[in-house]
Amino acid sequence: MMRIKRIFDLLLAGFASLVLCLPVLLVALLVRLTSKGPVLYWSDRVGRNNQIFRMPKFRSMQTGTPAVATHLLNDPDRYLTPVGGFLRQSSLDELPQLWSIIKGEMSFVGPRPALFNQHDLIALRTRQGVQALVPGLTGWAQVNGRDELPIADKVKLDAVYLARQSLRFDIQILWMTLVKVLRREGVSH
Repeated sequence: MMRIKRIFDLLLAGFASLVLCLPVLLVALLVRLTSKGPVLYWSDRVGRNNQIFRMPKFRSMQTGTPAVATHLLNDPDRYLTPVGGFLRQSSLDELPQLWSIIKGEMSFVGPRPALFNQHDLIALRTRQGVQALVPGLTGWAQVNGRDELPIADKVKLDAVYLARQSLRFDIQILWMTLVKVLRREGVSH
């Protein structure tokens, strides 16, 4: 399964990179023109087997924002850049993660990579064996609640993905993700 998944990721990432080249450039320009600081934000994330890697996102928050999960910020909206809310709700801030997929640090489907300091999430995933998975751009927890889910529920859904993983299930999750992104469901910030 791992080899087929990797080939699928590379083919889809290559295709997506070609199709999304112009939107990526436009979003980068939009970020650059509307706020000070770098276009990309490199976040320390927990990858497969709890190894730390640097994951790129288009910067949607002001420089100097604390490196914690958004729901832990007091009034997270005050940290957003002028286009940050739009980038997050449309999930356009995630486009640079195609680079992490090409490098093999991420997959299109898997548990969302935890922040390096989300110790409760990391511990629960490790107890369930979920740390053995390559983290994903989207996942079963993402399409079943995203930001609205408590951590314990996310980990239960990650464990379901671990047990059920297959190319067919990945395609189903990708389709569900597309529908949710177009409907802007499950995004709280």
